[in-house]
Amino acid sequence: MLKLSVIVPFYNVQQYAPDTLKSLRANARDDFEFILVDDCSKDETPDILARAERELPGAVLVRHEVNGGLATARNTGIDRARGEYLTFLDGDDWLAPGYYPKLVAQIEELGCDFLRTDHVQCTARARSVHRVPHGRRGSVLRPRDVILPAHRSTSVDYAFAWAGIYHRRLVDKGLLHFTDGLRTAEDRPWVWKLHREAESFAVSGLLGVFYRRGVASSLTQIGDVRQLDFIRAFDQVVTETAEDPDAAQLLPKAVRTYCAIISHHLGSIERFEPPVARKLKSMSAAALRRMPQGALDEVLGSMDAERATRLRRLRRRAVPAAEVAA
Repeated sequence: MLKLSVIVPFYNVQQYAPDTLKSLRANARDDFEFILVDDCSKDETPDILARAERELPGAVLVRHEVNGGLATARNTGIDRARGEYLTFLDGDDWLAPGYYPKLVAQIEELGCDFLRTDHVQCTARARSVHRVPHGRRGSVLRPRDVILPAHRSTSVDYAFAWAGIYHRRLVDKGLLHFTDGLRTAEDRPWVWKLHREAESFAVSGLLGVFYRRGVASSLTQIGDVRQLDFIRAFDQVVTETAEDPDAAQLLPKAVRTYCAIISHHLGSIERFEPPVARKLKSMSAAALRRMPQGALDEVLGSMDAERATRLRRLRRRAVPAAEVAA
């Protein structure tokens, strides 16, 4: 068995893919493989990846005939992976030289199911370090024990699949695949599931992933209907958390995060196309009606006045019954 499988989806990133691939070469090892998933790119990305298949040690190229989105592309890579450990990288990000050997050494030393890491966010020429929101480093912990408190940022809010490494046993347990077809917020139900159902994890201060923020082609920069997949993603978080034995304790955290994301999108609604903005309002109102109402009352009572008022107003909005039940 190979030691590490790195899953890297690419979609129309011809400007950035060469840097990504160069950084993978600087992390290559005989027992590493790099699964390059071309998600039906329409620019020069397929040609760049074809060269990488020949020149990058350990490269495995997989092509999608139809664009499926990031979650589906990652699942394709997981299904092809042969490594004892798996990790992810996005096709417009890059790595420090020698990062992956250090990452593998750390998780092997700790022996946990998964290890989360800090990362460097890059916006134009600005660089800033973003930390896993958990203070204890290098200690093996039970993942569900760090989901709370509800009012503070915790590990489930650090939803970056590429900021970590994962043992193959998580694949065998059905915990590493993403919800197929999600176009945005795909990391949210995924990270919640990991923290509810995996047995052990740890946090490392190892830096080596450089996350490129503000890319024009990124869905976070595009105000079209694909952005609204966050509602489907958080519906899944709430539904699955409601079935957990500790639902009474965990649901307020899930509902609070969902409400915060809705409020965030409503606060920048001008970036959406007008029909999408109207759909955002109606779908968000229906989502509030679907949430556990006791938990929602608790959350709204603890939020700041501006967000709580915005959400209460939306909660009173008339919504067709079919949408509420969606």
